[in-house]
Amino acid sequence: MPKLSSDTLWELSAAEIHSRETEGGEEDGGETGKTSILLRCLDRDEPAKPTLALEYTFGRRARGHNTPKDIAHLWELGGGTSLSDLVQIPITPVSIRSLSVILILDLSKPGALWGTMEKLLQAARAQLEKVSSKAQQAQKAKPGAKHQMPVPSVARVLPKDYPDRELISPFPVPLLIIGSKYDLFQEFDSDKRKVVGKTLRFLAHYYAASLIFTSFKSENLMSKTKSFFSHLAFGLDRGKTVSCDSTKPLIIPAGSDSFSQIGSPPTTDVDITSLHAKNPKDLWKKVYERVFPQENTSEQKELKDPAKDPQYSEPQIDAMRAQKDQELDQYKRNAAKSWKGLELET
Repeated sequence: MPKLSSDTLWELSAAEIHSRETEGGEEDGGETGKTSILLRCLDRDEPAKPTLALEYTFGRRARGHNTPKDIAHLWELGGGTSLSDLVQIPITPVSIRSLSVILILDLSKPGALWGTMEKLLQAARAQLEKVSSKAQQAQKAKPGAKHQMPVPSVARVLPKDYPDRELISPFPVPLLIIGSKYDLFQEFDSDKRKVVGKTLRFLAHYYAASLIFTSFKSENLMSKTKSFFSHLAFGLDRGKTVSCDSTKPLIIPAGSDSFSQIGSPPTTDVDITSLHAKNPKDLWKKVYERVFPQENTSEQKELKDPAKDPQYSEPQIDAMRAQKDQELDQYKRNAAKSWKGLELET
């Protein structure tokens, strides 16, 4: 097989990048559109770029004339689930006092939805519990610990009248689940939309989270999404709109839903009795995966990387690429150490 010319190689690489950027109709690298959503929530009129690893930004809000501005520190995780271990950087003993989590899921890719949700929330919960436990142990070891400000627990205390309070497992900190690319999702078959919608309603209620479907192309939905964002970031009113209609974008603030309203898993062609589920959440998972077999996102990432495709093998370039990958890994380790040392204003 003749060698590809350098021009051809670069053209192929450019075409690959272009296809990723335009995939799904969003502007940030064919992912969930989370950067576009974040920029709109911050009122920043600038083009979205693909998120590399973990990126930091912040938002400001003026309380009034001649008063200090409220500042929200924002960490955006890129790379899907492959870099979930980086949640250890923003989740620290200092940040958990005012931390919230926003999980953005791509509605146009239901085959990766449950796996993405599960892995990212597990990683965040594990880090939250780890940080809280270490902080409490460290405080107990200090002299005069009884007179110090108590370290906050990661266990959320819900109101006594919270729906299904005894049946849910609240996420340790306030959680907002955003279903992105609703403009593509609404083209799905109505039965499939119903499965996705009811499943996300169940998960949001199970975690005592808020849920909203949005699209970067809808001013109305983006405005409502911004209200949810501003509620978490600055404590503003998130609005009173509630929409549980599966034929419309879901907008459900935490505490506005219940298991009785959600109903049972939609099982048109699945016999629930044949599913050996450990608990209600496991049952919903099994039903969902029958309708939407989950994709292995890590394997897909390997296959889509043209640098690892044998047909584009170039020994000298590949050797340089390997060296640069090692340098990048070292940079990540150094950056993680320096980020951990930051004492950001809370």
